[in-house]
Amino acid sequence: MAHSIISPAILYFGTPVVIISSENEDGTSNLCAISSAWWLGYQCMLGFASESKTPLNMIRTGHCVVNLPDDTMARHVNALATTTGSDPVSDDKIRRGYRFEKDKWTCAGLTPQKSDLVRPARVKECPVQMECELVKTHSMLSNSTNLSGVLNAIEVRVVRIHILDELRMSGHPNRVDPDKWRPMIMSFQELYGLRDGKLDKSDLANVEEEKYRALTVDDRKKKVTAEEIEG
Repeated sequence: MAHSIISPAILYFGTPVVIISSENEDGTSNLCAISSAWWLGYQCMLGFASESKTPLNMIRTGHCVVNLPDDTMARHVNALATTTGSDPVSDDKIRRGYRFEKDKWTCAGLTPQKSDLVRPARVKECPVQMECELVKTHSMLSNSTNLSGVLNAIEVRVVRIHILDELRMSGHPNRVDPDKWRPMIMSFQELYGLRDGKLDKSDLANVEEEKYRALTVDDRKKKVTAEEIEG
């Protein structure tokens, strides 16, 4: 086997899709679909562009709901894929084809469901819903001269989990049956299921991958490193 050296604009090798609900300044809800999400215990890390509406809402209110769609919900995720709750829309998002959308619920065909412990609503159609409280915001790319602060990793704590009864493991009140849970996975902007492979065409995949490079790759740093290696 031969390996090649490449420099992709993004490194989404496969992570779960989540829909984050947060509260706007006027008390309405904002929704966004992301795939930069992972868990350790009951702590969850969520990755965002710092300018996005959702992290601003989370930092202001301290609350969000992490809703997990299953692999039947591609159309809902696609409806959110290139929308933003920020008005005006940033130049960078305009460049990637985003548009402002005030009512994300109607846009995505989703239904708000009252949460128990946090203010933002849960997404009724999602089989797993995690109510979360803000723990800490971690500014990323601090080692980059040009990109410092462009991305944030937001740490939240899961304070309550709602799950469809049909996904629970028989005989275990607090376990999810992995044979029944069918997460939606994003890999390099395309949507996949664990069982059925590639799902419906991802709207996000219409955005040219190289348009993410300015958000993720410090080319100046890369060149210096290359020179050092060559030297």
